[in-house]
Amino acid sequence: MRRRVVFFGSPAWAVPVLEALAQHHDVVLAVTQPDKPAGRGLKLKESPVAARARELGIPVLKPKRLRKNAEFLEALRALAPDAAVVAAYGKIIPPEVLAVPKHGFLNLHPSLLPRYRGAAPVNWALIEGEPETGVSIMQLDEGMDTGPVYRQLRVPIEPQETAAELSERLRDLGIPLLLEVLENLEEETPRPQAGEPSYAPLLTKEDGRVRFEEPAERIFSRHRGVQPWPGSWFWHRGKRVKVHALSPEPGEGEPGEVLAVGPEDVLVAAGEGAIRLITVQPEGRRPMPAEAWARGYGVEPGGKLGA
Repeated sequence: MRRRVVFFGSPAWAVPVLEALAQHHDVVLAVTQPDKPAGRGLKLKESPVAARARELGIPVLKPKRLRKNAEFLEALRALAPDAAVVAAYGKIIPPEVLAVPKHGFLNLHPSLLPRYRGAAPVNWALIEGEPETGVSIMQLDEGMDTGPVYRQLRVPIEPQETAAELSERLRDLGIPLLLEVLENLEEETPRPQAGEPSYAPLLTKEDGRVRFEEPAERIFSRHRGVQPWPGSWFWHRGKRVKVHALSPEPGEGEPGEVLAVGPEDVLVAAGEGAIRLITVQPEGRRPMPAEAWARGYGVEPGGKLGA
């Protein structure tokens, strides 16, 4: 059954969800974040969802706020949507908006709720070293990802997978579940979330700092979880050095101690094991092999990183 659907989303990650909905249902409106300055000239640029919606012939609204916005609420009610779908919209949906669609709001959330409620579930699942995660199709309520769940799919996390890669994989696995729930809304009954909740707040730049005192495997997990932003970095002589590629290795020494400067990389002791720095980027410079950085910046075995 084709539904009248309103879509709420903003970044490029949400575009495939919009495309799938447009293929199977009547998307009568796309709601997205307002245009934002971008590029060197800081010209206003609309979100990827807005751009793709226009290509698909879908009307777009970009309200600065949803709460107490009578004009937006009136426009939404006039469309008489069967359901609304949220995928990385970026704003809290207030109760008066939640009440408009006949079957409420569905959210594609890339975690096994109630684990990792919040804005960065994939990042924190990786940072915390989880062996598995999943995707949930839930019904929005007034809380932060606290609504009942229609469907969940559990998947293992691949050993080298980054946050960007895992996020896209979970989205692609969640789209068929979302379409299945939309098809059978009259027969569907979501179940309350069960278990101990955990939270996944927005990342900060500090979350990318390499903590050499941690075990090497945990440092690697954090590195994968902070891609592409804020990325991994450490202090050296009062300046940040970005880390574009690293790997956990055997090794022993004081955390942050440089154990070896090889022909292509630098081995640094961790709280347990060691980290091989492969590609780094000092402030104001381009990415380079870690060995070239070490040579140019006087980094030698026995020296200390991260202070």
